[in-house]
Amino acid sequence: MFWADRLAEEITKEYGKKIAAGKPLVIRDEKTASGRVHIGSLRGVAIHGIVAEILNQRGIVNRFLYEINDFDPMDGLPSYLDRKKFLPHMGKPLCMVPPPEDTAENYAEYFANEFVGVIAETGFVPEFYRASEQYKAGKFNDAIRVALENADRIRAIYKKISGSVKDGDWMPLQVICEKCGKIGTTKVSSFDGEKVIYRCEEKLVSWAQGCGHDGTLSPFDGNAKLSWKVEWAAKFKIFGVDIEGAGKDHSTKGGSRDIASAICRDVFSHIPPYNIPYEFLLVEGKKMSSSKGAGASSREVADSLPHELLRLLLLLKDPKRVVDFVPDGDTIPLLFDTYDKLAQAYFENAPGDYPGTFILMHSPQERQKIAKRFLPRFLQVAFLVQMPHMNIEKEVAKMKGETLTEEDRKEIAHRSKYAAHWLEKYASEEYRYELQEDRVPEGAKNFSEIQKKALTLLLTYITAQDALDGQALHTKLHEIKTDTGIAPQEFFSAIYRSFLGKDSGPKAGWFLSVLGKEFLEKRLKEVV
Repeated sequence: MFWADRLAEEITKEYGKKIAAGKPLVIRDEKTASGRVHIGSLRGVAIHGIVAEILNQRGIVNRFLYEINDFDPMDGLPSYLDRKKFLPHMGKPLCMVPPPEDTAENYAEYFANEFVGVIAETGFVPEFYRASEQYKAGKFNDAIRVALENADRIRAIYKKISGSVKDGDWMPLQVICEKCGKIGTTKVSSFDGEKVIYRCEEKLVSWAQGCGHDGTLSPFDGNAKLSWKVEWAAKFKIFGVDIEGAGKDHSTKGGSRDIASAICRDVFSHIPPYNIPYEFLLVEGKKMSSSKGAGASSREVADSLPHELLRLLLLLKDPKRVVDFVPDGDTIPLLFDTYDKLAQAYFENAPGDYPGTFILMHSPQERQKIAKRFLPRFLQVAFLVQMPHMNIEKEVAKMKGETLTEEDRKEIAHRSKYAAHWLEKYASEEYRYELQEDRVPEGAKNFSEIQKKALTLLLTYITAQDALDGQALHTKLHEIKTDTGIAPQEFFSAIYRSFLGKDSGPKAGWFLSVLGKEFLEKRLKEVV
């Protein structure tokens, strides 16, 4: 059973009464728009999004809410931004910081727009909202009042759950300084039921400097925001959230999710939502940060993969398993191979989970129009796009063994586009090939006797054939290897060095079959 189907079953049992009453289940996720959104943030979107899709398939009404958190303070300066321009804005709400370019209303919208576009391309369709708009509309007013009136209880929860000790005068709120506009530097000292007294402290945090202003103002209607774990708990209640997962850094025992859940129950008198703890999506083994500018952005990865492959990357593994995306390694070729395996099962109507999983790798809008087509291996296409003298469609037709359909041709163009992008941006040297047509490569001039014997047998076989077939060549190569006793690496490296000048290359039988009989005979005679 696909992991999301299992989750959907658990959720259906958990909320059976609400479902029976016809009330929509509320699914929620969020991202703070502090910089270019890294690919890791898409995992939460995909996990919540696929649960929403499967519930829809089962006829269970739901809403998938997605918050662009634009009300947090700017507490990090991405390396790709002008330090001189943005340093004075550190500590201000993200929605009140100017954008890097005049293409958006503010800093948060500039980065949110890109991320929202990527989400749309993956086929997930959440209802987006901005945190600042909700605060300004008064949606958080009751929660702010309750939190301030129960500050001592919240401090006790922090101590009990995580061992964190808050100062006796700590209040779960920060206001926007009336003088300098910063929110990350203010400290509230008291609340009289209507207004708070605060100070904008010069050295409250290391990443921003306050102005020293002392003030009194109403904390309602967008003048202030709750501290984030208290705010998280408040959101559970304000939006009536039933399902909201969290990354493993938040879901550890005594971590932020435990604190938010306890505050939700004990302070806001609300049952916390069903949690889906999930592991990180790493890039080359490293966790990423939007505000620090580290890691591949969601936009970069979305440009490198077709949307169905991006969904596959995000959804194939159970949420409790780490996903490591290595763009300059074999991640992208293996994703295509996995997609092809699932597609074959779907096209053949095979038993098991593969056909259903394949369907979920496509957006709901696409599922009714998935066309059967021939899927050439990505690495073979990547080789062919590097061989300008070859006609890719002609070579793929040979692989298929039949005339290409219009859908086949579309798939060839589709894969050629992404293969060229991968080769230009990411592929390591081992995947880059240049056919040495005009001269014998230096590495092919000093073969051992056993290498020459094996290549001579290969030459004899090729000369005797009217036409070359990749599978037949593959079988013959292994016969030659067995008959001569040559080590596999020694034999295959001799083949690749003869034609590419390097020790490795594409699948050997297919590789030789696409080079042309006359050229093969000429080169093999030269090297033996």
